[in-house]
Amino acid sequence: MTSQATAITRGSNTSFYYSFSLLPKEKREAIHAVYAFCRYTDDIVDEDGDDRAKRVRLRRWRMELGRSLRGTSTFPLLNQLSAVARRFNIPVEHFYDLFRGMELDLTKRRYRTFEELYQYCYLVASTVGLMCRKIFGYRNETTRDYAVNLGIALQLTNILRDLKDDARRGRIYLPLEDLRRFGYTEDDLLHFRYTPQFVELMRFEVDRARTYFDRARMALRDEDKRFFFAARVMWSIYAHLLNQIERSAYNVFDRRISLSRALKLLIAFRYWLSHCLKYSWFARWRRAGGKPGLAGRAR
Repeated sequence: MTSQATAITRGSNTSFYYSFSLLPKEKREAIHAVYAFCRYTDDIVDEDGDDRAKRVRLRRWRMELGRSLRGTSTFPLLNQLSAVARRFNIPVEHFYDLFRGMELDLTKRRYRTFEELYQYCYLVASTVGLMCRKIFGYRNETTRDYAVNLGIALQLTNILRDLKDDARRGRIYLPLEDLRRFGYTEDDLLHFRYTPQFVELMRFEVDRARTYFDRARMALRDEDKRFFFAARVMWSIYAHLLNQIERSAYNVFDRRISLSRALKLLIAFRYWLSHCLKYSWFARWRRAGGKPGLAGRAR
């Protein structure tokens, strides 16, 4: 029987689903619970309606999370999430940090500096990576840097892709200091003006996002790559998306930049195949020099 979490994740048709669908069953279901929780929480914020009413719903949802952690919730999704948190020792602070980030979307519509935006990206994206990190497993604490930097990179990419949709809601996530630097105004963005100044601004923002993709990649040591192959799929999908934004001459106003379902599947399959070939019994046996008895001890 398909769980509510799996149904939400599958129905989302997002990069998240393609990235993590090839995980072992237990970890896949755990990741689905995390994603479904994040999706449901995000939908509260992004649905149509009064911000005050949304804050009330978000507060009640947060209280319900607390009940689930105490074993008294009647929400199956939160009970599943609570079981996942216990099973994989996920610090509950990550869930509450996510709430703090979602609350910002209801109270803050401008970011003066990149430092402010970085904190927002950490709360809504890096926290999710830190949850997933515990589910994947790891050997080195540097995987924390991987999760944090990848979260920043993914959220920055989302912001660039969704500039138009966010502007329609009156939200501007690009730091105002960056707009001033390149001579592009809030009014320009709110009216979707594609100008030379906008192109230069976007080039700068894409380069910044790439910096965080690179920081993530450099933080992941070889011995942890087998645990994080699903996250590396996400890295690749979003890196492709960033390249698409660049190839479109940064024009995110005329159409929403996206990757085809076929390309996402191809990227996921490529990483899965590479993972299988690298960590198969035969590969371990070859690395051990083809000597009997050594393959089973290879790590």
